[in-house]
Amino acid sequence: MTVDLSALDKAPRLLFEIPLKPVQGQRFQPTGFPGLGAATFQTAQGLCLLVESAQSMANRLELTCWDETKQDTRTELQGISHVRVMRGLGSTEKDRKASKEARYLTDSMTESHRINSPYLLEGNDKAFFNVLKAELGGLAEGPIDRRILAEKLFKLDANSLIHGAFLAKKDLAGGRLRIARALSSFIEADGVRVAASGGVKNDHVNPQGVTKAGFGNVPFARDEFTAERITLYANLDLGQIRGYGLGSDAERLLILLSLYKLRVLVDSPLRLRAACDLDVATQAIAAQRPAGFALPSAQELADGLRATIEACGGAMTVTEIRFDDDLKKGKDDDNPEESAGEGAADANES
Repeated sequence: MTVDLSALDKAPRLLFEIPLKPVQGQRFQPTGFPGLGAATFQTAQGLCLLVESAQSMANRLELTCWDETKQDTRTELQGISHVRVMRGLGSTEKDRKASKEARYLTDSMTESHRINSPYLLEGNDKAFFNVLKAELGGLAEGPIDRRILAEKLFKLDANSLIHGAFLAKKDLAGGRLRIARALSSFIEADGVRVAASGGVKNDHVNPQGVTKAGFGNVPFARDEFTAERITLYANLDLGQIRGYGLGSDAERLLILLSLYKLRVLVDSPLRLRAACDLDVATQAIAAQRPAGFALPSAQELADGLRATIEACGGAMTVTEIRFDDDLKKGKDDDNPEESAGEGAADANES
């Protein structure tokens, strides 16, 4: 059955607010940040809490497309554009570079910065970097033509048009090539209270041992939370996708792929961390805007994606490249100042 997206034709955004609940009990553990801990904030309704950040949710949404067993895209997504990185076999760097066979190393679909991954752009083998430079060479001067940029990213890595890209390389239009996230998500809790608890790490051999060395009994405190409401928010910028100017087939693919990611995520176990195991607290998932649009099933979206990927097949490529550099030697060893600057800028899109 064809997925009907006509309800979205005039909508600038697609917004979901999906209620969640702990799988068991009432307590849950939120995300934490160095020097801050749990991210609580005050609103007119009371104390609220960030349970999962937009950056972390982006990573989780990206992984919905990946089959870890096969180390490849899921079957229904075969043919979608991405860049696969292989590494030569052998015990030494020389052996790996000379090897004609290779094993899987990583992929633009699973890399934190997608097509801006150092495994794609920073290796000694500059074949893919040169391809990218040739594809985007027309954007080196003057204002960035977003349609051309979107067309090239769609060809090489369609996910970059959903989760964002920042090609922070001086040789690529002076580091100005940037696409914001079209799909974003986060989880918040409202009406929260601290659920303080604790425990002890027991050493039954030597309870009085030196704790700094890992021996002895070590008591600890622990803060979890309860909440009146836990909500997964998702925002798909339909206006941005239309603004790419890629045509109806590509637009449909990007929308279906975004919905597929969200559906697979909420259908899967939402165990965000050891003490944060959540479940969807509703039978039907419908959008707040446009009101009433129902999130299709995973099977409906998979069937729609297969047909749409086939229709867009000529505009997308699956690229395989090699990375045979010494993994212990990063770019910082060669030019610390330049690499630190580029990495810091790129981190904005992680």
